[in-house]
Amino acid sequence: MILCCGEALIDMLPRRATSGEDSFAPHAGGAVFNTAIALGRLGAPAGLLSGISRDLFGEVLIAALDASNVSTAQCIRSDRPTTLAFVRLANGQASYAFYDENTAGRMIGEGDLPALAPEVTAMFFGGISLVSEPGGSTYETLMHRAAASGRVTMIDPNVRPSLIGDEAAYRARIARMIGVADIVKLSDEDLGWLEGGSDIAAGAAAVRARGPKAVFVTEGAKGAHGFSGDRAVFVPSLPVAVVDTVGAGDTFNAGVLAALQAAGALDRAVLGDLGEDMLAAALSLGNRAAAVTVSRAGANPPWASELG
Repeated sequence: MILCCGEALIDMLPRRATSGEDSFAPHAGGAVFNTAIALGRLGAPAGLLSGISRDLFGEVLIAALDASNVSTAQCIRSDRPTTLAFVRLANGQASYAFYDENTAGRMIGEGDLPALAPEVTAMFFGGISLVSEPGGSTYETLMHRAAASGRVTMIDPNVRPSLIGDEAAYRARIARMIGVADIVKLSDEDLGWLEGGSDIAAGAAAVRARGPKAVFVTEGAKGAHGFSGDRAVFVPSLPVAVVDTVGAGDTFNAGVLAALQAAGALDRAVLGDLGEDMLAAALSLGNRAAAVTVSRAGANPPWASELG
């Protein structure tokens, strides 16, 4: 099982009411939640470890996970409220206003962490869950435990500079987590923020020098790069009419993980020397799945049957 560890929240998406007034519609979301949903829909064995409220919105999250074949056995339930993210769209690009104080997701502590089920062989981390305390420290602790236990780990920081209060502390956390990760995925913007400069190959090499075995970098509508061993592969994106980009990177992550899992490549001995064909297959599935997500409103990843 691939266990996704991080935020699950409600995206309040902008809509126009039948009366003509602007409004917001609640949709289950969150970067890590979206990756778990996409994995389940792509047919990969998937689970979510997150703080989930017992409130109305928390039940919406649990129902969405169940409907997409994602295990909720390792979710941490509490009576705290659910995080809300109000979304604003401009030219198809999303910006967010988060309401996250004292929420079920943010307030999980090390003592809340369940024992990992033996069927968990790979774990995914990332998103805004790594920004705030105590959740950020809790997920970092969990990732170090996972790495020490021999499980494959992947991180996508999904950097949101506007949400970072203590940049030095956040950069230090991400550096430590990248240092124990087997797979790192970054957008080109994330890569520039972390490493500086605009050369993707040089930036990816700097990230790999920290310890990861494979690095994937997305370039939006252009496509995505994969790096492993001495190999570098680029796969262009599919042309598609973009409705919005909510969940695009999260779906890409799921496509990469699903492709690697199906090929038996979610293994530390394999990840450090992925062949060009395997890199291309992972990038291709990530791009194809993300193309469907951006073609429809909100984070609505495709089912495997939709990809042909």
